[in-house]
Amino acid sequence: MTDGNRDKPARISPVTVVGILMLAGFIAVLARVLYLQTARFDDYGRRVSSQMTRDYEVEPIRGDILDADGLTLATNIITYRVFVSPKAVATAQNSLLENALDNEVRDLSREISEGLGEILGVDPEEIRTQLALTSYQDRTIKKGVDEDTAQAVREFIARNEFTQMIYLEATATRHYPYDSLASHILGFTSAAGNGVYGLEYQYEEELAGTAGRYVIAKDAQGNGMPFEYEKYIEAKDGYDIRTTIKVEVQRILEEQVEKAYLESGGQNRATGIVMDVNTGAVLGLAVYPYFNLNEPNELTGDFKDKLDKAGLEEGSEEYQTLKNELLLSMWSNKAITEGYIPGSTFKVITSAVALEEKLFDLNAEFYCKGYMTVNAADIHCAEIYGHGHLTFAEAIQVSCNPSLMTMGLKIGAPRFYNYFKAFGYLEKTGIDLPGEQLSPSWFWNYDTFSSREIYLATASFGQNFNVTAIQQITGICAVANGGYLVTPHLLDRVTDPEGNTVYAFDKTAGVRRQVLTSDICATISEILREGVAGNGGGKNTYVAGYRVAAKTGTSEKKDHEGYYVCSTVAYAPSDDPQYAMILIVDEPTKGVLYGSYAAAPYIANAFKEILPYLGVEAVYSEKELDKLSVTVPSVTYWSLDQAMGMCENLGYEIAVVGNGSLVTAQLPQGGAEIESNGKRIVLYTKGTPAEDIMVPNLVGMTATAAYKTVQNLGLNVRIEGAKNYLTGTEAVVIDQSPAYGTYLASGDVVTLTFRYNEEE
Repeated sequence: MTDGNRDKPARISPVTVVGILMLAGFIAVLARVLYLQTARFDDYGRRVSSQMTRDYEVEPIRGDILDADGLTLATNIITYRVFVSPKAVATAQNSLLENALDNEVRDLSREISEGLGEILGVDPEEIRTQLALTSYQDRTIKKGVDEDTAQAVREFIARNEFTQMIYLEATATRHYPYDSLASHILGFTSAAGNGVYGLEYQYEEELAGTAGRYVIAKDAQGNGMPFEYEKYIEAKDGYDIRTTIKVEVQRILEEQVEKAYLESGGQNRATGIVMDVNTGAVLGLAVYPYFNLNEPNELTGDFKDKLDKAGLEEGSEEYQTLKNELLLSMWSNKAITEGYIPGSTFKVITSAVALEEKLFDLNAEFYCKGYMTVNAADIHCAEIYGHGHLTFAEAIQVSCNPSLMTMGLKIGAPRFYNYFKAFGYLEKTGIDLPGEQLSPSWFWNYDTFSSREIYLATASFGQNFNVTAIQQITGICAVANGGYLVTPHLLDRVTDPEGNTVYAFDKTAGVRRQVLTSDICATISEILREGVAGNGGGKNTYVAGYRVAAKTGTSEKKDHEGYYVCSTVAYAPSDDPQYAMILIVDEPTKGVLYGSYAAAPYIANAFKEILPYLGVEAVYSEKELDKLSVTVPSVTYWSLDQAMGMCENLGYEIAVVGNGSLVTAQLPQGGAEIESNGKRIVLYTKGTPAEDIMVPNLVGMTATAAYKTVQNLGLNVRIEGAKNYLTGTEAVVIDQSPAYGTYLASGDVVTLTFRYNEEE
C-alpha cells in the first residue's frame, strides 16, 4: 500500500519566504552600498560636493606689454559686468503681493528694466525678457561697463533697495593706451582674454598667468557654512613683457609710412621697419593702414572703403563674409607675411659678395650700352641709352643692371646660391611674431636656378624672386654691422609683477652667423653713402650730418601686371652703422613710380627725427654747415640800431621800412626757420607789412631756378626734402607753401619741397 504523502513537496512557511526575501534585499542593498562606496565613490563624491559647494574661478591679472623705456603699450582696466537675479526679483515681487493688502504694488520688473536701461543704454524690453526667466539666479545685462556708469548703477540699487536683485562684478578688460600705435606688433585679445594676434599671441603663456580657485561650502538651504569648509587657491598673475619698441620711433615711422602710402596713391598697403643693426632689436614696425586695438573688429582705411563700395546689405551673409575676409587682411602683418620682389635694394648684397670673393675690386670697370644679352634675351638697364664706362662704385650708385649682371655671372650659380642661403633668404628670420612666412620663388630650387644663366643674371639685380621686408632689412643689417646675420626680435625681457627679470633676450645668441668680412662691409657702406651725398640714386635719403647709406629699388609685380613695388633700405651713420630702416610702398599709382621717389624721401624724414632722438650725434661737413637752415632771431621792439647790429653779425641781408628808431615788426618773424644761403630780414619801424608780392607757380622748376626766383622777389626760402640739391642732377620742386597766387610781404618765407627723380 502506497503512502499518499510520500510524493508531496515540502511546504515552505510564509515566514521563511519573507525571511529569504528580506535576506536577498539586504544582500542587494549591501552590494549596492559596497558598489557606491568603491567603484562609484569618486563620481558620487563629486556630485555631493557640487551640491554642497560653489566653485569659483579666480582670474589672474594679465601682464602688461611695455616699450623699451617702460611706457605701457597694453594693460588692463577695470570694467564691470552688470547682472540681475530674476529669481530674487520674482521672490521679492511675490512678497510684495502677499503683504499688499489694498495698497498699490510696485512693479519691480518694470522699475529695474527702465532704470537699468536708461543707465546702461540697453533696451528695457531686453532686460524684461531676462527678468522673466525666474528660475535663474544670474542673467547678464551688460559687460564692459566703465567706473562712472557702474557708480550710477550702485546709486540706483541703493536708492530703490535692489541690493539682492542687481549686482556688479568687476573684471579686467584689455586696454591699449595708444589705440592704433604698433597695432600689427601688439595684436589683441579675444573676448575671453586670450591673445589672438601679435605679441599678445606670441607670449600668451607668459602674459596670461594661472587661474586660481575659491571653493565655498553651502548647507542644504544654500547658506554658507563655517570658514573651515572654504578653500582658496591663489591665482598667479601674468608676467610683464618689456619690448624693444620705442614709442617715439614707432610714432615717427608710422607717420612717414602713412604719408608715403597716401601721397603715392598706394593700393596694397605699405610697411616699414627700424632695426638696431648690431643686435636685431626692432625699434619700430609699421603696416599701413593701421587699426584701433581697442576696436579691432572695425575696418579702417582701404579695407573700410572696399566694404562700403561692395554694395552689400549690411547684416547679410555676403556682407559679413566679406567683412571677415577684410578683417583678416587688415590684421595680417605685411612685414613678415608677404613677399615682394626687392629690386635694386638687393644690389647691395650682390656687390658685397663680388668684393668678398675677390672677383672684382674698386678699380674694376664696367661698360653699359643700355642692355645685356643673356640666353638670347636682351635685359635692359633703366638708362636705356646706357651709362657708358663705370667704376665699381659708380655701377652701384647709378644702379646699373648690366654691371650687376656682370658681377652675378662672374660669381656663378653655386656661390650666388650659397650666399643667398647664408644671408637667410631661404629661411625664416626667427622674429618673435606669429605668422612669419617664407616666399621662395620657384627657381630657388638649385637645380632649376643653375640650369640657365638668365635666372642668375636677373637675380643679381634683385628681380624674379621674393623676400619679405623682415628678411631684406635683416640682410642689409648684415652688411651694415660688419658681416653678421642677426635675429630680429621684439622681446627685451620678461619680468614678474615685482619687476624681477625672469628671462632676457641674449643679444650674443642673436647672432646667427658671419656672412661677410668687416672691411668689405665698410667699403660697401662708403659706396652707398657717396651715392646719397653725391651723384647716386639715393640722394632723396640724404640727411645733413648723419652720413646715410642707402639703396633704392623698384620692381614690377609678376602677379599684377602694370603695378610696382617701390622700396628703399638705408642705415646710418655709414662709418659707424647703428640703425637701419626699410620702407616699402606696394602698388603706388601717383607721382614717379620709383623707390627713390615713393619711399626714399620718407626714410629721410624719419631719420631726421629718429636719429637725434636715439642719441646719434650729427657731424656736419663744411659744405653741410653752409646749407643748414637757421632760426630767425626775434628783434621786435628792439631799437633799430641794436636790431641791425644783431642781424649784421648773423650775416643777414637787412632791409628797413619806415624812418622810426624802434622795430615794430619783422619778417620773417622771430623763430622762423629759413635757409642760410641768401637769408634776408626786413625790419619795420612804421606801419605794417604790405602783402603785395604774388607767389609764383614753382612746382616742376629745378631747385636752383626756384631758389633764385624766390630770392629775387625779396622772399626767403625754407627747404623740405632733398637738401643736397646743388650736387649732381637737379632736384625739382614737387610742392610749395604758400600756394601759387598767394600774396606775401617782403621778407616772408616760401617753403619748397625738392625731390630727385632718379630712374631705377
